[in-house]
Amino acid sequence: MIKIRKATPEDILPIIDFQQKMAWETEQLTLVPETVSKGVSAVFKNPSLGQYWISEDEGNVIASLLITYEWSDWRNSNVWWIQSVYVIPAYRRNGIFRSMYSHIRSEAGKQGIAGLRLYVETKNSRAQKTYEALGMQSKHYKMYEWLRD
Repeated sequence: MIKIRKATPEDILPIIDFQQKMAWETEQLTLVPETVSKGVSAVFKNPSLGQYWISEDEGNVIASLLITYEWSDWRNSNVWWIQSVYVIPAYRRNGIFRSMYSHIRSEAGKQGIAGLRLYVETKNSRAQKTYEALGMQSKHYKMYEWLRD
């Protein structure tokens, strides 16, 4: 049976593995293991950075995602950003993300969160279709970024 729960420090290793796999699958990026390890661990050391959620099947972690926070002065509330979504390939197209999204949305509602947002790589049409099927919309915002190497 699939279980969704907030991740604990014991889940760090599979989350790190998932992040490395996701970076390669979506952008053909090889992450520096030490950097991603410190980055994942930082969330558990400092909960103001975010929170990881996992899905597990018979005690095995099969999916994870990260929630980070954006303060909305317009809404006087936080907006949760869904990031770093990864589902093990053998479990894809089986409703795992849908279940995680539903769980996260319910948690957001209980906590008075203004809404959920995410960004998706422009060529990842499969993920875009999944998000649209959940009722999410690509609105009037366009994302710009600056990232250091």
